[in-house]
Amino acid sequence: MRVIRNIFNLGFISLELGILMICFCNVWVFGLTNGRTYTKISKIPPREIALVLGTSPKMRSGKSNPYFTKRMDAAALLYHHGKIKKIIVSGEKSKGYNEPGAMKNYLVNQEGVPEDIIVEDPKGFNTYKSILRCKDVYKKKNVIIVSQGYHNLRALFFARNNDMNALGFDAQDVTKPESFYRNQTREILARVIAVVYFILGVSPD
Repeated sequence: MRVIRNIFNLGFISLELGILMICFCNVWVFGLTNGRTYTKISKIPPREIALVLGTSPKMRSGKSNPYFTKRMDAAALLYHHGKIKKIIVSGEKSKGYNEPGAMKNYLVNQEGVPEDIIVEDPKGFNTYKSILRCKDVYKKKNVIIVSQGYHNLRALFFARNNDMNALGFDAQDVTKPESFYRNQTREILARVIAVVYFILGVSPD
């Protein structure tokens, strides 16, 4: 009986520690990025360039991915309001799959953004790599990061910890319950991983 009680107590303590870790990491991310994300085009200060984080242009059903189109809408809004001069579209490019190509194509043909101001980054395989390549490969530190708000917080966390003068412009979120709650939950856990990697000095590749 005592063994069972000890196992139960250990499990309860582990659960408490896990919840505290999740809260601590997310508070850290929110604190570091506080005041650096914007939802209104009139409020965001101008920067030289926007870094648009990639996502699949299509859903499994074959329909357009609303997360993708909303990010393109936000990037085009920044350009047409004179908040940026250039755009880096960063995502995965592999055999038969090309996120930055699809992003550039949409911006040019659907949003009226000039082709010559768009730079394709085909090796933005995850958020951290997109941020790091923006700084190290394209030599851009004063940027506006474009993604949905829940994602921008982690992206800004990476950028701030890499000495980038970055802001976030939040694309309109997608409120369909099946995607909204899944993505929000996944991002809460992703922030924990980001903080742990930062503390350990490990690159989250």
